[in-house]
Amino acid sequence: MSDLFTTVFLGALFFGAVTAAVPLLLAGLGEQMSEKAGVLNIGIEGMMIFGAYTGFLGAYLSESLWLGFATGMLGGIFVALIMVVLCVRYGLNQIVIGIGLTLGFEGLTALLHHFQFSRTYPRLPAAEPFPIPILADIPVLGPALFRHHLIVYLALVLVIVMSLLYRRTQLGLNLQAAGDKPAALDVAGVDVFRTRTIAVVFTGAMAGLGGAYLANIGAGLFVPFITNGAGFLGIVLAMLARGRPLWVLLGAMLFGICLGLTTALQVAGINIPTDVIQMIPFLAVMAMLVAFGRRSSLPAALGLPYERGAR
Repeated sequence: MSDLFTTVFLGALFFGAVTAAVPLLLAGLGEQMSEKAGVLNIGIEGMMIFGAYTGFLGAYLSESLWLGFATGMLGGIFVALIMVVLCVRYGLNQIVIGIGLTLGFEGLTALLHHFQFSRTYPRLPAAEPFPIPILADIPVLGPALFRHHLIVYLALVLVIVMSLLYRRTQLGLNLQAAGDKPAALDVAGVDVFRTRTIAVVFTGAMAGLGGAYLANIGAGLFVPFITNGAGFLGIVLAMLARGRPLWVLLGAMLFGICLGLTTALQVAGINIPTDVIQMIPFLAVMAMLVAFGRRSSLPAALGLPYERGAR
């Protein structure tokens, strides 16, 4: 245990925490908008894994990470549109459809990967980091926190943008009303279906981008079930954040540190079974649910389909 808290250990821990936190942050921010609008998007795991597959495929074929991120977002949007048609437009059960989408696209991506890459397992080249001047030169924390791909910093900017959107724009008010009192929003002349559609499509884009980041930056390759429950962690983050994007960021970093322990302990030479380390994020989820779950406030119409004119 003498190797704990050394420069190498802390550097590996914080670098791994940021890398692991970004997909959770993007998924959590997307899910937060969906829940604000009243749609419980259980299918976000399916959106993430399909985004990871299409994102990796796009980057591999085009040799461009940015095109990979774009195709990852499109993959997530494709799954989200299925959710829109079945749940927003036709009012089917959001939980059942979400579970079905997750299981279906996990199986589909595993099957596609088997036929395309099962014998080769191609890898992408390492992504070029974007060091922030001055901050990147800080000992220990500089290389760990300020030498990442540009998409990491864009995700942080997105936290600020979404905070302003919820507080300062008409769309933010419409999203809130669609989740709390959709009938009142309809009476005010705003299309509830369109508002919820925007939220779900945004969720798909963010989940797909998170999956593409996980495959292209975090792992450098795609393997079946690569998301490993990251979408479900995003749901927990969105529920506990109480509509505050900054809380999603803080929760993502907490889970990121838990996930980063796997690599950091290996660097430090600590012999702890990997399965034990991989349990830590989910133990943290249960602890947070026990500590804060009762005080979390969710939209009144969350998970309920809206039918115009119904009482």
